[in-house]
Amino acid sequence: MQTPKNTYDVIIIGGGPIGIACALEAEKKNLSYLILEKGCLVNSLYHYPTNMTFFSTSEKLELNGIPFISNNPKPRKAEALEYYRRIATSNKININLFEKVTGVESKNNFHNITTIKNNYTAKNVVVATGFYDIPNYLNIPGEDLPKVAHYYGDPHYYATQKTIVVGASNSAVDAALEIYRKGGEVTMIVRKEEIGRRVKYWVRPDIDNRIKEGGIKALFNANLKEIRETEVVIETPEGEQTLENDFVLMLTGYRPNFEFLKKMGIKLSNDGRKIPQYDNETMETNVKGIYLAGVICGGVETHKWFIENSRVHAKMIMEDLAQKAEA
Repeated sequence: MQTPKNTYDVIIIGGGPIGIACALEAEKKNLSYLILEKGCLVNSLYHYPTNMTFFSTSEKLELNGIPFISNNPKPRKAEALEYYRRIATSNKININLFEKVTGVESKNNFHNITTIKNNYTAKNVVVATGFYDIPNYLNIPGEDLPKVAHYYGDPHYYATQKTIVVGASNSAVDAALEIYRKGGEVTMIVRKEEIGRRVKYWVRPDIDNRIKEGGIKALFNANLKEIRETEVVIETPEGEQTLENDFVLMLTGYRPNFEFLKKMGIKLSNDGRKIPQYDNETMETNVKGIYLAGVICGGVETHKWFIENSRVHAKMIMEDLAQKAEA
């Protein structure tokens, strides 16, 4: 079949670090490409907490061998934004920002990509959309109240306020500590018997000590049952508790857009993990010409893939595309 005019070799959905890495590798292979990003450049990173410090050291966040110089061994959000922005601008990455993809249809070995602004045709598609878009909702009464948030930004907002933090992962622990230090009255609701085991090792002693001394209250083996205008109801091993409350931070994790994957025809595992089907050597899915890169490869196990261990996906994908182009 004749190639339609204005057809890209590859369209990359997602303008985060891995999407940018894919673009850099595409340029090396002389493949025409376009990144489509629904928000700003590295949109997920932009929406991370203001004072976030990465778990990874700076060299593990580097792309294309370009040095990432930070003031500390583990860089902060602002430094990462600067680093990836400089890479995108200095390399003149071909990217359309604030252009959400609404659909991908595959036919006759080509892929038609529809966005809120335009339509595109590509020989191949890379999905590098991450997992930060959809919170894991608890589906309890009051979860839609204005005082409830599923994303955390700056601790100043919660100063002097009675704040419930639901969760025990890095995001929940960071929020609890920061709000506590800005004068907030923090209570953590933890469904298990202890703080999460994957909490950053240099933070774990801090949160344990704050809980032990009573600066931060923690209810373990507990669940938030209902959220009301001025209070919350919590299920605990000792029975229900009703606490006065001003704000609730539901930091219970996030998940990839599985419906988007399924609409493209990508198969997901039926074991509850929803891991997409792809070739471990090429990253190509069960749909010919559609590839996956980054954390989205882990399904609900969003802790399995990070920038540092999924940067290699970009090279794997573009090498496969280059070999196909030569065949």
